[in-house]
Amino acid sequence: MTDRTDGLTSERTVERNEGGGTTYVERGGSGVGGVIIGIAVLALVAIIAFFLLNMNRQEAAETQAISGAASSVAESVGGAAESVGSAAENAAQSVNPNQ
Repeated sequence: MTDRTDGLTSERTVERNEGGGTTYVERGGSGVGGVIIGIAVLALVAIIAFFLLNMNRQEAAETQAISGAASSVAESVGGAAESVGSAAENAAQSVNPNQ
């Protein structure tokens, strides 16, 4: 029987010469590698979720800014239309003062 370990993985080799010289090898690990991979995957998921949420917030802010700008333009156009209407009315009255 031979035991070897490298700190993370252990290996035991058993040799028996009875009945044909069968050799059995048992390998076992400490499971630290699986835990590290699990933590790395969890961190990756958290990072991706953060970026997706941040992108969603930016899109909402952009939509709000565009809506505000469109509203401002609509108010300006409405004011300009009123000014043009008043100017046309004043011009009509100056051409025909009896109205």
